[in-house]
Amino acid sequence: MSGTPCQGGLDDGALTVAADVHPGAATVGVGHNGPMLVDVPKLSGARVTVMGLGLFGAGVGVTKFLCRSGARVTVTDLADAHQLRESVAALDGWPVDLHLGGHREEDFTGADLVVVSPGVPDESPWPALPHALETELNLFVKLCPARTVYGITGSNGKSTTTTLIGEILARGPRRVWVGGNLGVSLLDHLDEIGPDDIVVLELSSFQLQRLAPLRWSPQVSVVTNITPNHLDRHGTMARYVEAKQTVVSHQREGDVRVLNADDPFAAEFARDFAGDHAGHLGVDPAGGAPSIRWFGVNAPADATDGTRIGDEVIEHAGHRLDVRGRRLPGRFQLHNLAAATAATADAFPGWAQAATEVMVSFPGVEHRLEFVAEIDGVAYYDDSIATTPERTLAALDTLPGPLVILLGGYDKGLPFDALGARVAERCRAAVVFGQTAGALTAAIGGGSHPDENAGPVDVHRATSFEDAVASARALARPGDTVLLSPACASYGWFRNFTERGRRFKELVRG
Repeated sequence: MSGTPCQGGLDDGALTVAADVHPGAATVGVGHNGPMLVDVPKLSGARVTVMGLGLFGAGVGVTKFLCRSGARVTVTDLADAHQLRESVAALDGWPVDLHLGGHREEDFTGADLVVVSPGVPDESPWPALPHALETELNLFVKLCPARTVYGITGSNGKSTTTTLIGEILARGPRRVWVGGNLGVSLLDHLDEIGPDDIVVLELSSFQLQRLAPLRWSPQVSVVTNITPNHLDRHGTMARYVEAKQTVVSHQREGDVRVLNADDPFAAEFARDFAGDHAGHLGVDPAGGAPSIRWFGVNAPADATDGTRIGDEVIEHAGHRLDVRGRRLPGRFQLHNLAAATAATADAFPGWAQAATEVMVSFPGVEHRLEFVAEIDGVAYYDDSIATTPERTLAALDTLPGPLVILLGGYDKGLPFDALGARVAERCRAAVVFGQTAGALTAAIGGGSHPDENAGPVDVHRATSFEDAVASARALARPGDTVLLSPACASYGWFRNFTERGRRFKELVRG
């Protein structure tokens, strides 16, 4: 979870939890009309195991928070100390027992509390526990004093939309903290967040699934879009949608839902959930329904609840936000810009000008159609965030050809038929790798390139990621674009899409 305070920009800042915070007593937490009391685990003196330190330090923030709260902390991870050297260095001097290179049963059975990564499935044998489980985000939600929390989820566009919302709100009078599924811990920054601050959280389906027992939803919920994803974890599309619905299912009167008018699943998030829950972190709801703001091509432009996408313009309640000259490539990005507009509209005087300035100048987020380099007349783009076919399809519709695309990775059980057909239409060559190499090769088939003189698409199967990048470089000609947009998760070869994207950039520039 990343913690980034914004005051006129997304700059790093420091938040720390006071050493005398012992959450065994009633503690201030997120509320609608002021702070409210919630119960959190007793941490002072408790034996707590953190499952997963993380290659990029995902578990560092919660570990420091637990130490400051007086807990006796053990951190366990399947990766060894060398693989985790940066994260281990970040905990140098902290009173932590590190058990790395594998999990030990006693670290779980002997713990009073286990803090797990939201990515650990319920059916995982580690931990098979009879007692309390927590996640870092759940702890933050229970302790966060801010009265206004934005929660952004969706299958694609979460990080970009979250960052845009943070940037726009930071132009207003209130301090803004951006976090969630992004990087460094908000728990590690807790004591500077005030009741009048705004917290903006990116929320994954895994995080929302773990949040569901809290019966909590943010005051402003944004759903960018819903397409099949993580079906290897959730099992069915219905269960995936159900996990995502946590972002709206416990909202109350006065809250806001921002929904995509062009998304066929929007109705699943617009319905009344009033009968599905008993309250907000144990507090009875006041009654009434949240308001809904729609964004998209089919959204009404002349109503206060509509943000419509036009031709390089975004319209909201009489405001026309001209986004010509924007740095974010691709028409699909207009939906992210419109979602951010709908979420921040009327948040403060001058919001429309602030939104326009942010949207035109915003350079994008790393690993999201990120330009890497031009070498020997070939342009290289990193779209490692593309872990679904839909995301890769959007990239294919954004970049000009001729294209050499790198595809493949962990098999999440998603269909590749539409992607294969589009690759056959748009790409001169494809390099496939990982578990899905065979399925992708079959989906692409012997499809012909639109240039009748180019012949069928050249599909090369790589044995490693290094081989894949080298093959793409060899296949590319001056004027081509090499695009890493894998359409699959990174697991198996990489810890996450970030590591995959950084390795791609190293190999390209190396």
